[in-house]
Amino acid sequence: MNWENSRIENAVQGDLPEIVEIYNSTVAGRMVTADLEPVTVQDRLPWFHEHSSSHRPLWVLRADGGIAAWLSFQSFYGRPAYNGTAELSIYVSEKFRGTGAGSLLIKRAIEECGRLKLQNLVGFVFGHNAPSLGLLEKFGFERWGLLPEVADMDGVLRDLVILGRKI
Repeated sequence: MNWENSRIENAVQGDLPEIVEIYNSTVAGRMVTADLEPVTVQDRLPWFHEHSSSHRPLWVLRADGGIAAWLSFQSFYGRPAYNGTAELSIYVSEKFRGTGAGSLLIKRAIEECGRLKLQNLVGFVFGHNAPSLGLLEKFGFERWGLLPEVADMDGVLRDLVILGRKI
């Protein structure tokens, strides 16, 4: 994929339907999200409003007239002592999976850590999600923890791997 004409921007509320569509495309596969049913735009409004471009951004990667992928920074553990750590979530449209969209977003996230006053990035990835584990490890994330069999995905117990990177 040629990303020359793509751009990473702060998401606006009008992007939420496409963000939710990309998110929901991962639910049935039971590999990316712990949601077991699709979510609605209304469900995600409070989550959307938790983001700010100066503290915990929500970015979209625009390409080919739409959103190819999105990345969100979430506060980790919700207490002030953890303000220097953020959890990353990355979701890629089915059309753009395996094209480098996730890499573009992670690279940008790492570059912006200084501006965002972040010293650590973390990701929570199912142990059976090899593509996401590989993507984060490619950018220097290391396995910081394992929560064995904490997710019940339709009767199948799944591990949650905690990956982290010091900036």
